[in-house]
Amino acid sequence: MTEAFDLPNLPGAYALLLHLPRPLRLPLARLGRPTLAPGRYVYCGSAYGPGGLSARVGRHLRRGKTIRWHVDHLTERAKVVDVLWELNGSECELRRRLGGTAGVHAPVAGFGSSDCRQCTAHLLSVPPDFALTI
Repeated sequence: MTEAFDLPNLPGAYALLLHLPRPLRLPLARLGRPTLAPGRYVYCGSAYGPGGLSARVGRHLRRGKTIRWHVDHLTERAKVVDVLWELNGSECELRRRLGGTAGVHAPVAGFGSSDCRQCTAHLLSVPPDFALTI
């Protein structure tokens, strides 16, 4: 796994490959309080604030954080098994490329994309053997 300190403190986009060992009921009323099944997921995000990719991915790797974003519910329960990143990249472009793979789909419409007008969701359900490559 890529550690947060291995990432640059520069702006960019990233994808987290996560393993969820048990079902997770999300307390997200606007999304209908969905339940994620155990399995593998990819979350695509961006890091254009202070500390860039290193700070944002580092936050996702920490447990016990304040829940601010949809993905925080998932990263508190799932294990981040890999990270893909692109300097100055776009989370929507990463999601588009990764979402074009067979067996990949958005399990919860609107997850992680409430401010996005082009993506169904920024969370993808992926097959067990899925690898983060583009």
